[in-house]
Amino acid sequence: MAAPTYGGQAVVEGVMIRGARAMAVAVRRPDGSIAYMSQRLGGIYTGAVRRVPLLRGMIVLWETLALGMQALSWSAAMAADEVDESGNAKPIGAGAWVGIAFSMVFGLVLFFLLPVLGTAWLAQFMPNWAVVSLEGLIRLGLLIGYVWLIGRAEDIQRVFQYHGAEHMTIHAYEQDRELTVQAIRRFPKEHPRCGTSFLLTVGVVAVFVFALLGTPPLWWRITSRIVLVPLIAAISYEAIRFAGFHYDKPIVSWLFAGNIALQKLTTRVPDDEQIQVAIASLQRAVEADTRASAI
Repeated sequence: MAAPTYGGQAVVEGVMIRGARAMAVAVRRPDGSIAYMSQRLGGIYTGAVRRVPLLRGMIVLWETLALGMQALSWSAAMAADEVDESGNAKPIGAGAWVGIAFSMVFGLVLFFLLPVLGTAWLAQFMPNWAVVSLEGLIRLGLLIGYVWLIGRAEDIQRVFQYHGAEHMTIHAYEQDRELTVQAIRRFPKEHPRCGTSFLLTVGVVAVFVFALLGTPPLWWRITSRIVLVPLIAAISYEAIRFAGFHYDKPIVSWLFAGNIALQKLTTRVPDDEQIQVAIASLQRAVEADTRASAI
């Protein structure tokens, strides 16, 4: 059986790592200690459908949202020391869920609907491929500008440091290196399977998918930008997955060079304590994976 591939994301003052059958989160608490949480993943994340090309990309999209929100809410509570008498994180309130829902709608409007509305009037003057290409350039420009803008905030910069720590630690694990701060420091803070790479790939794939639609009326242009998101995400996931396993090939590294370049905006060089948190998260994920596989 092939060794499981580990990935993850930065959370509030910590790192979440996802393995084949389990996930783990480690967070630096206000008192300097590290809090841990791990759990076995449900069948929707580990079943046979997770191995079907394209379908697995849609599962990963849902997984990123569901597990990501869970990890973020837990880490935010731990980082703010919002725990109950038993030391468990307090559940997030309705206001937080409203904020999460608003963020999702805002992202959909900003990155998918705004570009099509801004270019739709050009369809009567330009061929469809040119309109779709311009729409894609606007979408990518908005994405890069948004990432650059939020990266100015001090809190987000710390998240980006944990993001870099996550990548560096996974690099070390994949190279069978010792998981120590000194060893991990030798690895880059960018990784070809990063979620940032996924977002950029989505933007590029969207150009080709939407170009196949011809010159539809405005209502279908708008609708297609929403209903085709899962398909675009699925194709993008397959591309990122392929790049992750073949990045040592010159042609692959050249094709995906833009993805690595974009990570310059979403990662920062972590400090030693942040790397320690990433190590703790990966170690807990590996342990949880081993236990889950033995059942």
